[in-house]
Order: sequence, then C-alpha cells, then structure tokens
Amino acid sequence: MQTDFDSLLQRAGWSVAEASKKLGYSEGHIYRWKRGEETPREAVIRVLQTEAESHARPAKDAAFTFIDLFAGIGGLRHAMESAGGRCVFTSEWDGYAQKTYLANYPDNRPIAGDIREVGAADVPDHDVLVAGFPCQPFSIAGVSKKNALGRLHGFQDETQGTLFFDVLRILKHHRPAAFLLENVKNLRSHDKGRTFSVIRRKLEEELGYSIHTRIIDAGHFVPQHRERIVIVGFRDPVPFSFDDLHLPAYGARRLRSILHPEDGTEAPEGHFTIGPDAEVSAKYTLTDKLWQYLQDYAAKHRARGNGFGFGLVGPDDIARTLSARYYKDGSEILVSRGTGENPRRLTPRECARLMGYDDSFRIPVSDTQAYKQFGNSVAVPVFAEVAKIMLPHVLTVMSDAGLRARKVG
Repeated sequence: MQTDFDSLLQRAGWSVAEASKKLGYSEGHIYRWKRGEETPREAVIRVLQTEAESHARPAKDAAFTFIDLFAGIGGLRHAMESAGGRCVFTSEWDGYAQKTYLANYPDNRPIAGDIREVGAADVPDHDVLVAGFPCQPFSIAGVSKKNALGRLHGFQDETQGTLFFDVLRILKHHRPAAFLLENVKNLRSHDKGRTFSVIRRKLEEELGYSIHTRIIDAGHFVPQHRERIVIVGFRDPVPFSFDDLHLPAYGARRLRSILHPEDGTEAPEGHFTIGPDAEVSAKYTLTDKLWQYLQDYAAKHRARGNGFGFGLVGPDDIARTLSARYYKDGSEILVSRGTGENPRRLTPRECARLMGYDDSFRIPVSDTQAYKQFGNSVAVPVFAEVAKIMLPHVLTVMSDAGLRARKVG
C-alpha cells in the first residue's frame, strides 16, 4: 500500500538514493518512511513538497494542452512536450508504470488508474488527446452499468468492451482540436481488416474527424526495427500530411550508439554497470544452461525450415523489435561478447536508449519491470517528429475555434 510519503517522493522525482543524499538521512530511513513504519519530520515533508511543486509547469508556457491515455511510462507525453504541449491529465492502470512515470514527470497531480472507471466529464478540457490504446478484439455488447459513466447508446456496438471505446467517448465529450493514436502495425490487418474499418468509421463518420495514417519504422531514428501505425486526426479540415515528416536515413544509427562503451567514458550506474570502466554487470550475461537452450531451440527450428531463434547482434547492427517479453530470456536482442563467450542481454539503460530516452530518464523499478515497460513503450523520437508536424495544424484549429467563438459571442 502506497504511503503519503512514497507518493510525495515520486512526485518529487527522487529515487531512494537521491532522497537519502538530498535529505541527509540514510536509505534505511527512506525505506521505512516509504513503508509507513516511521513518520518523517515535517521539515522533510516541506522539502519534498517544495521539490514536487517546482515541477509544476505554468499553463502560460504551453502552446497547447493534451491528455495522456494508456500512458505507460510517458513516451507519447515526452514527444508532445517536445512540441510545446502541457499534459493536464494522465491515465495508466499499471502501478509499476505509474512509478516510472511519476519519477520522470512529477507534475504534482495524481495519475488516474483504469480509464474505464473515469467519467468523460471528469477529464479536463484539452486541445489534443494522445493514446497508445491496446487493441483487443472488438465485439458487440449491449447496454451495461457503464452508462452511468456517460457512455451513450450510440457507441454501444462494435467497440463496447474494448479500450478504444474509452478513447471515443472522451473524444465525443470534449471534441479536442486533434488526436494522436498509436498501435501495432498489424492493427490494419487485424480480423481481416474489420477492426481498422470500425476504428476509421467511428472517428470519421460518427465523430467527424479527418484522419491520416502512416506506418513508421523507428529504425529511421534509433537502431531498432520497430514498425508502428500512427493515426492522427483533426476536428476541422487542415492540410496535414505525413509527407512533411522528416525521416533520417534508415539504419543511420547503429547499436554502438546505445551500448555501454565499457571503457570508462561513462560513469557506472547502479547495478547496470560497475567498476572504474563502467563494465556491464555479469548478471546480464546468459548462463550456460540458457545459452545452450536458445542455441538448441534455434537449431531445431532451422531444421524444420523455420526462422525462429535468437537475434545475436554487435555494435554495427540494428536490433530486432524490443518486446515486453524481453525479461524472459532476452532472445530477440542478444549482444555478442566475442567468440567462445556467452552473449548478454541489454541492460535496462540500453533499452531506454534504444527507445529514444536520454540518460536523464529515471528507472526506479526492477529489471523485470523495466524490460516490460521499455518493450511496451513507443520510440520517442518517432512521435516527437509526428508532434512537430502536427503542431501548426493544431494551432490553426485552436485559433479558428477561438475566432468562431468570438463571432458567436
């Protein structure tokens, strides 16, 4: 159970080690306060409150406001902030993801949990909705108790029971100037194209947004093959085009740019790297048993004519797609350690870099949770570029709406 101190610590954006150093107490004290076993002095609370409040960004600094749904660890938020946006609402149900989010975006307000339990009217007004919504099979369902949350009968058909429904009901209630949605590439072909047909019809015909889609491979920005579908929509007609997207040459960045150099040019970090040369901890090297299993598994599938197996990479390669299952065996991206040596997993810091997060991004969770979080994240630079080309059109819709409002008034 989270204590008030733990919540305040997360909003301040400090790890236990940082809090210990800044507050002048041992890490043991910090942990006991987090668990509620002891009560910190009022002076400690005041310092934390001041730090948390210092992260609150005034509205006047924002070019537009946005909400962050199915937020994960905040990849889409990072992208929208890079274009001048200010987040006014966040929803994420996973407690571990919330911990990482709050450590990196301590904006002095709580994260809403399950969006299905949040009424549309309780979501603040906003200019842009962003969501990396999960894609479950769409099914027909009847009227339910969720009507109490403002879910109108017009939407209780193909999307009821799916999380895309919650995107729709918030768009319907607030009518923001624009939205940005992200999903796996296969969304287009899911259920023989019927799923995407429903999504398009709901957004265009029922809500009146003009939508634009593009599948973008993150390999233009980071050393990873990672294709995702991007859906951008505008409430009013604007000349938006994905052709304005600047894509660096595919593969220009190689794994060398994200791997630990292990030569003393970077400082050791936690248990990821150790010693004066910041060498990768031995814990990330595969055991003999696991390495033999993966080799045998790959050989078995090769004999059957299949391509299943591990992905062994070096500094000059581009990685396969990092997945949320990476914590299990790391098989899709194994870093070679030379002939006769067992390969190793990426460290969580290397995973962060692979997704486009810089080294200031805090990783306050276990390796297992970190691997899941980065595997589920968006590649930040891709969406920063999308946000950049969206910005002038978002401002146009906002400006036009303001002009219309003044004329009506």
